[in-house]
Amino acid sequence: MLEYHYKYKCSSCQNEFGADKIESNLIYLCPNCGKVEKNKPLSGVLEIKYDYEEIKNKVSKKEFLKKSIGRFWEYPYLWPLSYKQTKIECISGSQLNKLSMIDNPVISISFGNEGLKIFDDSRNPTLSYKDRASVLVAIKALQMGLKEISAASTGNAGSSLAGICARLGIKSHIFVPKNIPESKRIQIQSLGANIYIVDGDYDETFDLCLEISEKKKWYNRNTAYNPLTIEGKKSAIYDMFLSLNGELPENIYVPVGDGVIISGIYKGLKELLKLEWIEKFPKLIAVQAERSNALARYITNNKFEFKPANSIADSICAGAPRNLFMAAEAINATQGQVITVSDHEILEAQEILSKNYGILSEPAASASFAGFRKIQADKSILMITGNGLKDISSLSLWNSNPPLRSYNDILKYFYL
Repeated sequence: MLEYHYKYKCSSCQNEFGADKIESNLIYLCPNCGKVEKNKPLSGVLEIKYDYEEIKNKVSKKEFLKKSIGRFWEYPYLWPLSYKQTKIECISGSQLNKLSMIDNPVISISFGNEGLKIFDDSRNPTLSYKDRASVLVAIKALQMGLKEISAASTGNAGSSLAGICARLGIKSHIFVPKNIPESKRIQIQSLGANIYIVDGDYDETFDLCLEISEKKKWYNRNTAYNPLTIEGKKSAIYDMFLSLNGELPENIYVPVGDGVIISGIYKGLKELLKLEWIEKFPKLIAVQAERSNALARYITNNKFEFKPANSIADSICAGAPRNLFMAAEAINATQGQVITVSDHEILEAQEILSKNYGILSEPAASASFAGFRKIQADKSILMITGNGLKDISSLSLWNSNPPLRSYNDILKYFYL
């Protein structure tokens, strides 16, 4: 039997389970209370736990800060993978080099606030934050002997999984809603995935993907449903921690749809606190589109009510956020808040980031800057989660077509 250095804990009923039971039986949600219900958040989302006391006794903060940014395999004690010494099983060194995240994600900008920083994940292998989860899920699939992975996606998770699977020789199956931006759809296809366009919204697509994946015995990457998606997304906090030499900002602005990115960030912060490498939580500030604001409503009313979502920011468009409850915990535990922004404010933020700072971000990523413009907290960092080339149709909304001029007309324009 394999020896595991981690276990699974239900975020709802708090029961713990051995890794062997969960992984050998391909269990995704809590065996006791896990539920997938139509148009509702998931119940029984599993979290992965490590022996933090042992890690704390063996690894100091000073030693950890020598690790490389973007290369999570340098600290195996914080990942749910199988290792031979410090080498990840089933993956060669050359393959790992293809899976690295950006090694300089933190940049500073001047926007009426000296302490404003950007955590720019738009330069990852497939140009989005979603690579952090896809890499971990794909490696796990190989270690479990599984060669086909599925996912429901509005675009970024799909193109991420397709690209990572192509690098590792794994077959991917991507289910997308009918309103997927054309540029994201073509990315998924170009990266060799089998794509299934669903005549419905993301929430319907999510449920359909689960049903077919279970029938076909594909490993499923659906956000929050697979606990490794939360685990993968926590890696951004460790890269932020390394980039800032162990000094985290006071506020982290996060675009939120399904709630998994902010949950992953919160998971990483909890671990840093348990390891005593930080003394307190930064405040997590969730930014949502006005017409996709389930988390904001839940924080206000302490009650979930399904409403169809619609926004230019498709990547954070979810009527039934699958990780709603953990996202709400992240806000409450860090004394954070939720800000809602209009599509107009999102596009305005996208234009400012692009023209003034050379950061071409997709609408969902631009939402964090739109939220910051509303409430400018000191010592903040903005999570930029996807490249603007992911959705070029949004760019056309604030870029007019330049006129076609003849050779002589252009000469006249400059010389007369």
